[in-house]
Amino acid sequence: MTTLKIGDKAPDFKCFDNAGNELQLTDFKGNKLVLFFYPKASTPGCTTQACNLRDNYHAFLAKGYKVLGVSADSQKRQQNFINKYEFPFPLLADEDKKVINAYGVWGPKKFMGRVFDGIHRTTFVIDENGVIEDIILKVKTKEHTAQILK
Repeated sequence: MTTLKIGDKAPDFKCFDNAGNELQLTDFKGNKLVLFFYPKASTPGCTTQACNLRDNYHAFLAKGYKVLGVSADSQKRQQNFINKYEFPFPLLADEDKKVINAYGVWGPKKFMGRVFDGIHRTTFVIDENGVIEDIILKVKTKEHTAQILK
C-alpha cells in the first residue's frame, strides 16, 4: 500500500495528540521511533496491538525507542483509549488524515467480503535521523513487539 521504502526519509508531520499537544517528527530527533498506524481505537485488534506495545514498553525504552500511535480517531476517543488501557505513549488524533496519507496507509481494504477505504495496520520504525529503518505491513497484533525488536 505505502510507497515509502526502507532507507527513505520519513515524512514530517504536525498533528495533535490525545492530550492536545502538537507533535511533529522532529520532536523525536535523536531517538528511534515506533510509529504505528491502527484502524480504530478500542476495537479488538487495535486494543490487542496497543496492549502488546504497552506491556513491552520498558523494552522499547531500554533500546532508545519512543512509541507513537496514529489513527483517525478524535482526541477524546484517543484519550479514552489511553485511560482505559493505561498506555504510556501518546496517540495522534489524525482526523483529517494528513499523517495517514503522508505515510500512504489509507486505501481500499476487504473485510468479510466487503471492500471499503480505511487505515491499513502498518508500523514504521524510524531511526534517530528520521530515516525509515523498517516497515511492518503484516502486523501480528499479539506479537507486535517481537516483530519490531527482532
